[in-house]
Amino acid sequence: MSHYEKAWQAVKTRIAEAAAKAGRDPASIALTAVSKTFPAAAVREVHALGQRAFGENYVQEGAAKRAELRDLAGLDWRLIGPLQSNKTAAAAAAFDTVETVDRLRIAERLAAARAAAGVPLDVLVQVNISAEATKSGVAPEAATELACGVAALPGLRLRGFMGIAAPDADRATQRRQFARLRACRDAARERGLALDVLSMGMSADFEDAIAEGSTEVRIGSAIFGARGSHA
Repeated sequence: MSHYEKAWQAVKTRIAEAAAKAGRDPASIALTAVSKTFPAAAVREVHALGQRAFGENYVQEGAAKRAELRDLAGLDWRLIGPLQSNKTAAAAAAFDTVETVDRLRIAERLAAARAAAGVPLDVLVQVNISAEATKSGVAPEAATELACGVAALPGLRLRGFMGIAAPDADRATQRRQFARLRACRDAARERGLALDVLSMGMSADFEDAIAEGSTEVRIGSAIFGARGSHA
């Protein structure tokens, strides 16, 4: 059994255990393997285990891996890093989902870039649930209005919300931050939006995110190892 296989299976087990503890079906929680900074060869190995969704932080890196791995079936590429306006066209072409829409202008540019494809681009609205000045994301109190604006755009399919808890916060604080994102989802549903994705939880905190209703966890180091370990 390879290193990646052991790590991937261990993460799947932890997801199942966290789901059971929360009284949830493990199948309701998707796993995105965060492959940023790791080579295409690592993605190929993890894909062989059955993993299909991979998260990248940078448009150019993700596009290069997509091109190199075009022979693999079923890959689902997700942009999970901040998106600049001048990269929207490239992002719309290279990714199946953009999880970091935090202002309407970005969504409008993605919609315009995707219009010719004929296949909607899945998007999530990123919410700054930790209120950190260094974090991207719309403020929670503005999330519903942004979501409504994004949902009205052609070429996009709004699926839900994404958020990142403060990494140095205690568990109780992180739980409250995850609950804040769930509240954003619930408020948007009350406005008539059919949303099914809550992307929250990473290697260090995904069990608590699952307890608060996460439907997608983004796991990097627990699968691939520490950044730079492949060098």
